[in-house]
Amino acid sequence: MNITSSRAMRKTLDPLNSKKLALLWGGLLTIPLLAVIVFAVAQPIKVVPRIGLAPGFIFTDMHGRQLTNEDLRGQIVIYNFTTTSCEAPCIDTAPIMQALQEFVKQLDTGGIPVTLVTISLDPERDTPERLQAYARRLNADPARWHFVTGSPERLKQVVGGGFELYYTQDEHGVFHFAPMLAIVDGNGILRARYKRGLEDVAIAERDLMLMLEEARNSSGAAGLVYEAAHLFLCYPTY
Repeated sequence: MNITSSRAMRKTLDPLNSKKLALLWGGLLTIPLLAVIVFAVAQPIKVVPRIGLAPGFIFTDMHGRQLTNEDLRGQIVIYNFTTTSCEAPCIDTAPIMQALQEFVKQLDTGGIPVTLVTISLDPERDTPERLQAYARRLNADPARWHFVTGSPERLKQVVGGGFELYYTQDEHGVFHFAPMLAIVDGNGILRARYKRGLEDVAIAERDLMLMLEEARNSSGAAGLVYEAAHLFLCYPTY
């Protein structure tokens, strides 16, 4: 084969090889794109949203001891906000907390602690002794359910500024606030905030189950899948 023929053949083959290479790269790029589209549409798993960093706090519990947010690190924590004197028109969230306590008792958490915390907005009247009496009235498990309060300034910072539950106290000492529950994960991230009145307890139970499942599968390749679920906002329908 002479030099002229060899050059002509290379000119013929080079476009073919370039086209094959382009098709190959196009295929390789299409696979992850298709995977992303399928994940975004099918949403094979659901996650509870990450709202933001939960507020830090130092409060006093019903035994006169300090309880901080760092003490609860590694635990899923369900919060409610009330006073021990909550009566109509005050809407008390204690019945939901009682139901959640019973639900957690029967739940296989896979070794992940689930804790309940009631924050009293009325430190002047809700002394440790009064909080203890309130806990007994609710049949609260002291190993699982904490009752705390703090100075008015600290409460405003944590409850109002951190959890975004705004409340006032009138001239008769009555507190006015909308009922709210919140769930914080073991990393201190606020994951759920129920503000629409007394939520159906089944919604909180479902979110708790989703968070426990995510916590159990948050390492390795499964962890990447959960990160993708957050990226594509694979949230349950409320």
